[in-house]
Amino acid sequence: MSNARHAGFARLTQDDITATAVRHEMLYSGRLGGARASFAFCDLSGLSLAGRNLADADFTGAVLEEADLRGAKLDSASFFGTDLRRANLINASLRRADLRGASLRGADLTGADLYEADLREGTIAEKDRYGNLKVLQHDLGPSELPSATLHAANLERAKMSGAIAVQADFTDAIMKNCRLTRANLRLARLNGANLENADLTGCNLTGADLAGAILLGTCLDLVTVDGAKLNGALCAEVEPDAAELGRLQNAVDRHVRWAESDGADGAPADLKGADLRKIKRLAHRMLTALSAPNAILYGVNLEGASLQGSNLAGCDLRSARLAGADLRGANLCGAKLTHADLTEARLGPLLLAESRLLPARLEKAEARYADFRGCDLKETILTGADLSYANLNEVDLRHTDFTGTVLAGAKLPAALVA
Repeated sequence: MSNARHAGFARLTQDDITATAVRHEMLYSGRLGGARASFAFCDLSGLSLAGRNLADADFTGAVLEEADLRGAKLDSASFFGTDLRRANLINASLRRADLRGASLRGADLTGADLYEADLREGTIAEKDRYGNLKVLQHDLGPSELPSATLHAANLERAKMSGAIAVQADFTDAIMKNCRLTRANLRLARLNGANLENADLTGCNLTGADLAGAILLGTCLDLVTVDGAKLNGALCAEVEPDAAELGRLQNAVDRHVRWAESDGADGAPADLKGADLRKIKRLAHRMLTALSAPNAILYGVNLEGASLQGSNLAGCDLRSARLAGADLRGANLCGAKLTHADLTEARLGPLLLAESRLLPARLEKAEARYADFRGCDLKETILTGADLSYANLNEVDLRHTDFTGTVLAGAKLPAALVA
């Protein structure tokens, strides 16, 4: 960092900012002696505020280049025109933060919460004597995120109109209802990003990678997509006609009767490749041995469902609710389970006749950021599965096959870490 670049900025020490943060936390908790933190136009480059509670603090125009803000609570804080280049904001909370005109070039916001954050262009104005706003300065431009990392960041309802995010990485980011009008996302990575109901009007997606992205209800008017990759993207569902929807619902209902009666009534369903998002009443139902490879179950509620021995290979179960579901012996090879809720689910082996055990299979499954807390994964085959950043706390992992499993950033039980 050039000293000339930030001439006139008050250079603070680590002791200075720690003392200010402590006073802010005292104010936030209602203790005497507290005071709101103001770092406006100060130089904090390279310093650490990791884990601090600085909600509503003022960082206007400050220099936080390469600062450590991991896990910090920065909700509603002002970062207007702030220099956050290459800052570490992993798992930081920036809900409703003002980031207008901020530079986040090369910053790491993996897992950060930017719900309703404002990343539009920065404008300074004042009221004239008639009450009309007069722009004083308009040279901050839009927020900059070139080469920033936003893996699994929560950008739901964020305001990013005009933002520059060239080559930024939004892999698996939650971007529902995000406003991205006129944003420059050229060469950006949006693999698996959830852009449901987002507004991308006039957005530049030249060369962007949207493989596996969720584009349900997404406004793509006047979007530039030259060279963009859209393979595997989940686009707006084709509304099934009444006859087709009735056929699928009837097939599911007959399968339930077949499973509940041990084959005396109903019939097993063959739902290969079916779009089951419109099917009602799947939670807590008896769906044992269901055959639905490559079916679309994105966001579907399957809580407490009995799916023992089911064939769900290649299914799209992203953001599905599978808490408490019985998946013993299920085939989930190649299934997409990113952001799925599998808390307390049973994925251990299924006992068959003659004391044979059928293990659950998740070979090459994509379960990034999935929640497996309290899940039974005993003897499960996870060969080649991607469990990056998944929560595996309190999980039974006895005799589980982790050959080639990706566990980068995953929350692991103490026994496995040891």
